[in-house]
Amino acid sequence: MSDFDLIVGIHSIADALQNNKRSNIKLFFTDDGKSDFLKKTSVSKNEFENFNYQLVSPHKLQELGKELYKDKDLDFQRVPSQIFMTCDELETYDVNWLYEQVRGRVDLKILCLDQVSDVHNGAAILRTASFYGVDIILIPGKRSFGLTPSFFRIASGAAEHIPMVHVQSLPKVIKKLNSMNTKTIALSEHVENELKNDEQADQNICLILGKEDTGISNAVLRICSHQLSLKPVGKTQSLNVSIAAAIAMEKVLAVKN
Repeated sequence: MSDFDLIVGIHSIADALQNNKRSNIKLFFTDDGKSDFLKKTSVSKNEFENFNYQLVSPHKLQELGKELYKDKDLDFQRVPSQIFMTCDELETYDVNWLYEQVRGRVDLKILCLDQVSDVHNGAAILRTASFYGVDIILIPGKRSFGLTPSFFRIASGAAEHIPMVHVQSLPKVIKKLNSMNTKTIALSEHVENELKNDEQADQNICLILGKEDTGISNAVLRICSHQLSLKPVGKTQSLNVSIAAAIAMEKVLAVKN
């Protein structure tokens, strides 16, 4: 039994509960976990108690969590805040759905993560993307972070707000976007052009970020319509990908409001 999402973190749970696309929801919590959750979120007591739930002791909560981590073939990490939830897996989309959204639009903000593998980076980027109103996230099907409990906790509910598209051939998708009135911008430290905060034309934008250690793959980099970099002004010459993502989104996507 692994075809379910296991969500931890108070704010991540609250957003998942309010996502009408979530189904087969079940909550597990202690008395203190329930009390703390209702104090810190906008979910009402009546809404909360309408879901299928199980009230347990603190020890039992951790034991149940341990069993579910095992079902998902994950190393167990102590469940925080004395509450967690299970539900059907988050719906993801295919490239045909992506192309339908792009067709006829000039205001889409798309973010592509080329083999970003660290779950902390992936979740932090998704949270920032939600802050900047990104419409769609593209994630290659292989060598990318998974939607684990840690991912949901760090993303702090952002996963509920941005549709995710899993793609098998990222170069093929980038080529298609190039042909569909979409500016594809590869952020790379290996190019000379500095990323500038200039007004964008009436055009969909896809910002591409690369793997933590090696950056964007050559197969993707060479076909992007723009290749841009962040230029350091101090001694440190590189940034963590999640920090670079935040700066790039401010410069490239914030103007698409």
